[in-house]
Amino acid sequence: MRSSSFRSRSEKSGTRLRSSTAPSATRGLCHTGMVKLTVVGCSPAWPNPGGAQSGYLVEGTGRLLLDCGPGVLPRLREQDGWPRVDAIVITHFHLDHWGDLVPWTFGAMFGPGRDTPKPELWLPPGGLAELEQFGEKFGVPGMFSEGFDAREYKEGASFTTCGLTVMPMQVPHYQLKTFALRVSDGMSTLAYSGDSAPSPQLAAVGRDADLFLCEATLRESIEGGNGLRGHLSAEEAIAAFHDSDAKRLVIIHRPDELPLDDGIERASDGDVYVF
Repeated sequence: MRSSSFRSRSEKSGTRLRSSTAPSATRGLCHTGMVKLTVVGCSPAWPNPGGAQSGYLVEGTGRLLLDCGPGVLPRLREQDGWPRVDAIVITHFHLDHWGDLVPWTFGAMFGPGRDTPKPELWLPPGGLAELEQFGEKFGVPGMFSEGFDAREYKEGASFTTCGLTVMPMQVPHYQLKTFALRVSDGMSTLAYSGDSAPSPQLAAVGRDADLFLCEATLRESIEGGNGLRGHLSAEEAIAAFHDSDAKRLVIIHRPDELPLDDGIERASDGDVYVF
């Protein structure tokens, strides 16, 4: 059963907290050279019961949030009155990956976020214009600048934030420009597929990573009737993992109603990994 408390879920997930004896956890906590990952939310586009959508908190020398879907902000607030996040990276502009930037902005304008530093907000190419358009539709032009220090990343060009190097790599997701991410502190590497159809690029994203978070939204390797692909099946995620030579695979963005074979690890909200 999922707990409604992000804090208590994290504290109770002892089997998910990877000790130094685990294959992908051989370097120390974030303050001594290790990286800590907390799964804030990992639901697909239709949320699992009680689940938050995409949000993954990476702690190195700072606190970096990968995506910020609906439900992520209240989960973070369960642990802190207002999120202690230094930077956010958005992989693409589907609502389940960025939707909580809206309440975050209003909290920064009128609520408890007013007196906290603005986190960096790293957006896909064209993202600044996208946010400006959304602000105009809300009737508050420029609203997102009240909550975030926004800028764009470039495809295939790494950037540094929170003491971590982030490499965005474009992956196929319907007809929307979408990116997977490699995140590294120079010793440990996290690979995050974001949303992706099958692609050789996924093997490059996950190459030799300590932990590969890979989506597996589909029951089968087919979707829709228009010929477009935007997601992976579990079998395709496993194939991408094997091609990447990553050390550990954790399935994300998976509907609760779809089972996984024994031995395949599935993320749950509140899980903590140290690597």
